[in-house]
Amino acid sequence: MNIKWSLLVIFFVIVTVLTGCDPLMVLDPKGPQAQTQANVIWLSIAVMSVITIIVCAFLVFVLVKYRDSKLPKDYEPPYIEGNHLVESIIVGVPILIVLFFSVVTIITNNKVEATPEKYKGQDPLVIYASSSDWKWHFSYPENDIETVNYLYVPTNRPLEFKLYSFGPITSFWVPQLGGQKYAMADMVTTLHLAADEEGEMMGRNANFSGKGFAENMFHVEAMSQAEFDDWVKEVKDTAEPLTEAKFNELLQPGYTGQLTFTGTHLSFSPAPEHHHGSKDSNEDVNDEYMEHDHGSSNESAHNYE
Repeated sequence: MNIKWSLLVIFFVIVTVLTGCDPLMVLDPKGPQAQTQANVIWLSIAVMSVITIIVCAFLVFVLVKYRDSKLPKDYEPPYIEGNHLVESIIVGVPILIVLFFSVVTIITNNKVEATPEKYKGQDPLVIYASSSDWKWHFSYPENDIETVNYLYVPTNRPLEFKLYSFGPITSFWVPQLGGQKYAMADMVTTLHLAADEEGEMMGRNANFSGKGFAENMFHVEAMSQAEFDDWVKEVKDTAEPLTEAKFNELLQPGYTGQLTFTGTHLSFSPAPEHHHGSKDSNEDVNDEYMEHDHGSSNESAHNYE
C-alpha cells in the first residue's frame, strides 16, 4: 500500500513540475530552419514511440502466452534450429529504420544548410559572428555597426552568418532559429538562418571552451525591418566608434555586458580568408574586408588560448 501511494505521489509531482516548465526551445521554432529541425525531432519521437509500443506489446504477449505456469511439470521444449521469419524481422526492421532516418537526415540537412526556400532570391543580411573568451562579437558590414553579446535581426529576411573564433573552437547556437555550427580560429563557416516571428530569444556557445563557457551567452531579438532600420539609425547617432585598441581590450579573456559601436573590427582585423560551407554571389558584399592589403593584421588575429 505504501509503495502504491509513493508511486502516486511521484506521478503527481512529475506532472506538476512539467506543467510549469516552459516549452523546449528546439520545439518552439521561430524560423524555417528551426521548424524543419523540430519536424525531424517530432518524427523521430513518433517513430521511436511506435517501435517501443510494438516491442512492449510483443513482450507482454510472449510473457503471457509462454509463461511457465501453463505447462506441465515434465514439459521439455522441442529442439529447434531457428525461425527464418523471426530472424529476418529482427535483422531487417533495424536496417529499415536506419535507412529511413538516413534519408530523412540527408534531405533535411541539405535544407537547413541552404538559404530558406521561402527567402530565396532576396539579398541576405550578412553578419560576422566571432567569439572570444568569453564574448560574442556581431559585425554588420552592410550597416557598419558592431555589437557585443547581443544580436538584433530583421524578420522575413534571410540571414547569413559568417562564423569564426578569436580563441578556442566555439559553437554558435540560437535554438529557436536553427541548429548549431562551429566557429574556428583559421576559417569561416557559413550558417543560413531566418526569423519568421518577432520576439526575444536566447543564443549561446554550445561547445565547451573553458571556465567561462557557462556565461558565454547572448541575447537575440527579431524585429520588423522598419524597427531594425530605426535601431541602426539610433546606433549610428549615439554609439562610440570601435577602435582597434578597444577591440584588442575586448579580446582579452573575461566577461562584459552588452556593448554597441559604430564601425566594425573587420576593417582592421578581417575575418580569415578560408571559407567553409556554401558560397554564393552575396559573399562579395564583404570582399573589401578580405583583401590582402590589410597586411599582417589578418595574421595577428589575436588567437588567445
